Order: sequence, then structure tokens, then C-alpha cells
Amino acid sequence: MRRPRIALVATGGTIAGTAASPTDTTGYTAGQLGAAELLGAVPQLSALAELHAEQLFNIDSKDMGPAHWLPLLRRVQALADDGDIDGVVVTHGTDTLEETAYFLHVALATAKPVVMTAAMRPATALSADGPLNLYQAVQLACRPAAGRAGVLAVLGDRILPAVHLAKRHPSAVDAFSSPGALSIDASDTQLQALPSPRHHRIDLPDGVQALPPVELLTASAGSSPALAAAVVRALARASQVAGRAGLVLALPGNASLPASWETVLAEDLPPALPVVLASRCGAGATAHRADRPGNWLQCRTLDPLKARVRLIAGLGAGLRGARLKRWFERV
Repeated sequence: MRRPRIALVATGGTIAGTAASPTDTTGYTAGQLGAAELLGAVPQLSALAELHAEQLFNIDSKDMGPAHWLPLLRRVQALADDGDIDGVVVTHGTDTLEETAYFLHVALATAKPVVMTAAMRPATALSADGPLNLYQAVQLACRPAAGRAGVLAVLGDRILPAVHLAKRHPSAVDAFSSPGALSIDASDTQLQALPSPRHHRIDLPDGVQALPPVELLTASAGSSPALAAAVVRALARASQVAGRAGLVLALPGNASLPASWETVLAEDLPPALPVVLASRCGAGATAHRADRPGNWLQCRTLDPLKARVRLIAGLGAGLRGARLKRWFERV
């Protein structure tokens, strides 16, 4: 039997970072090593799979954004569509991993495994976590059952579904969490029991050249409504240029909108500009509100970061009005 053929797409991050000292786990520069060097640090990979490696970006993931998501999506989609490729692994920085992972989760159309991995310590650290994470990510990508649940991440001996992936610590090796996480030695039955992404996927046509601007604004106790007014005005101008734009509000409790903000939005929000009411709590589902205008969207279980990614994808796919509302709220 032939070894699985796995494509590695490198984008930079701490996993490709270097520091002057092996004991330095904070004062490093991300995105210094290339894809070939990542593979060279884990010679055991050759026993798992035939690897095709390429460098798409080499940046710190704090600088990763929607402008990078489209080329990454299209490259991963092309590799997944290749009959000679059995799975895809993407290396990425940790700062925005959850956003990129969720974007790929909603926009990729494939039943093949797509696995993202990263590291909390640079490649030069005494106990770098990147090499083992990469090995385990390739190991998972070799298993057809891993394609059942959409995009997965492998970090710290765990398999984490992208749909709820979240970075919860700025520096700990086990910085990530995700409800439904599995141990790295999970069975095929456990992998196949993960929720299907069928309610998340959306098609971004090849003609889409740029993703629409969507801003995320957090309301804290006593936040000035002038913030909301300024952002709404900026988005209204952006919408005239880009043809579409959106706003996500990270709100306290049950996505509760402060009265002063509600007044400003009622006065300044263009009727076609979608605004998402998301809870900043980080867990649970918000209650449905039937009294909101049609362009006010409720995200139920999505955290504000993923709500923004979902809105970007929906608007990028050309959804408007009731179609956008149905797809956005179908989670």
C-alpha cells in the first residue's frame, strides 16, 4: 500500500519562529523558517506520508487577515481537489488561528482531511512544541475519517474542531480549547461522531476578488455610544465603495445592547447594513429576539470573532437580506 500523500501549506507563525537563545520563548521573531525547514526538523514524517510542501505566506499571524484568507482558501481547495492529494496540513500562527480556521471551515468544500497546526514556542526553544504538533497534524491528515467534521486543529496532543476553537491563554503551551476536543489517539468512530459542517459551508465564487469589510466593536460598561456612531458611519462609507459591509457587536450577557447604543444605531444604521448582536460571554446560546429589524442578525452560539468571520464569508458569497439571515443564523 502506498503512503498517503499530504500537502503542507506553510504560512509562518511561531511554529516557524526563531530567537537568539534556546531559553527565550517570548522574545522571538515569527515566520523565519520555510516549509522545507519545518519538515527537516521532523524526519519521522517520511514514515507517515509522502509530503508536498509549499510556502504561501511567512508572517506573524497577528498580521493575518481577510486579504490572506482568500488566497489560502483557493490554494487549499485546489490541493484538496487534486486526486493525488489525500489531505492538507496548514501551519499557522496562534494569534488568529481560530479565525482563519473557521473561515476555511465555512468556505472549503471537501471531504478530505484539512488540519491546521501551530506552536506556542518558537522552533529554537529548548522544548519547542511545533515539531510534535506538526507530526500529529500530518498523522491525522492521513486518516480519511478526519475529513468528516470539516477543518480540525491539532495542538498539545488534542484534536480541536475549528467551529469552537479558541485561544484562551497568551503564552501557555495548552493555550487552546474547543468543546468536543478529542485526544490525539481518538478512534475513527470518535472522529466520525464529530458534528458535520453541512450547516456552516458556503460557496465563495471564483470571481470574488476581495472580502467585504466587517468591523467588531466591543461594548463594555459605560462605553460611549459615539464609538458605535463612528464605526457605523465608516462602514456606511465603506459599503458605498465595496458594495457591502457589516458590523458585529460583542455585547454583555445575553447580547444585551446598551440603550444609548440602541438609540444611535436606530438613527445612524443604514437599513441594508447587517449588524450582528453577539454575546461576549464565550459560552452558551443567546435567546432569540423576534423584535429586531431584518438586518439585525443573531448568532446564538457563535462567539464574536467567529460571528465576524461568518458574516464576512456570507457577504463575500453574495448573500443579502433574508438569505443572509437564514444562513447566518443556521448554527
